[in-house]
Amino acid sequence: MTAPSENPADLDRADPEGEIGTRALAYRNWGRWGADDVLGTLNHIDGPARVAAAALVRTGRVISLAQRFDTDGPQKGWRRRTNPVHTMTDTGTDAERGAQGFPHGIGGADDVISMPLQCSTQWDGLGHIFDHGVAWNGRRAGDVVTSDGDRVTGIEHASDVIVARGVLLDVGRALRPDSGELEDGYAITAADLERTIATQGPSSIVRRGDIVVVRTGQFSRTRRDGWGDYAGGPAPGLSLTTAGWLHRTEIAAIATDTWGFEVRPNEFDAPSFQPLHQVVIPNMGLTIGEMWNLDELADACAAAGRYEFLLSAAPLPITGAVGSPINPVAIL
Repeated sequence: MTAPSENPADLDRADPEGEIGTRALAYRNWGRWGADDVLGTLNHIDGPARVAAAALVRTGRVISLAQRFDTDGPQKGWRRRTNPVHTMTDTGTDAERGAQGFPHGIGGADDVISMPLQCSTQWDGLGHIFDHGVAWNGRRAGDVVTSDGDRVTGIEHASDVIVARGVLLDVGRALRPDSGELEDGYAITAADLERTIATQGPSSIVRRGDIVVVRTGQFSRTRRDGWGDYAGGPAPGLSLTTAGWLHRTEIAAIATDTWGFEVRPNEFDAPSFQPLHQVVIPNMGLTIGEMWNLDELADACAAAGRYEFLLSAAPLPITGAVGSPINPVAIL
């Protein structure tokens, strides 16, 4: 079969279903790691790869790649996605007044947080997206995710897996060196990713089992101008035509600094919604991260001229969840 084109100009913009279906079939990994697999491309990470990644630590500097989790977040209520609500259940005032009932003067504070699991920096689990009612590895969506949660590929299975070599591809700076920010609606191509690697040098060459983090610069723009339509509005992001690159590089996972990972509006004139998600999650088994804060990391990598690091990004082991908030850290 001829590989689908990696040139966005070749997309039939009137036929999203055909373009999605062609890539879903071409890059499908069903059965690759067995019928019972629950990790998808995270299987590309192995012990020797982690040992090699640990050797990348030179200075011991740790950079958090998380956005904040608070009420001043990007969410606007779409599909009941709200910003975190943090509530104190015990406070210093309670302790001062002796209202907590503890002996010998001890007091304390407790708190609660209520939030959708994908309201800020997070991973999409393999049960998050389906393709025509089918989930990762060819399972029926209704057999995987029920009212009890994801009973097969819940995010808890990845809780001790996502530690690997991280590679920053700062596409924003590579393509827009003056501003460092791609414009909303810019579709990042496979050629753009390779151009970024060439610009940054050998330390950003992508290898099997890597976690790739792609900086577009959109989050930088929100810090300057406010959230605006960051959550669900126009954004730079990966083109549907990068599916082949994501497959042949055998990366373990990929994350971006945008709400939705792929370019928005999506690349079709006919109605469409997140077509690259539909290809890579249920068909390829690729774990996707969104809303990462990559600015400090980008500055550090540019200053050092080195774009590889140890990356630890474990999800919370929330049983049956189809996504998880995370505090990914790069260790340089």
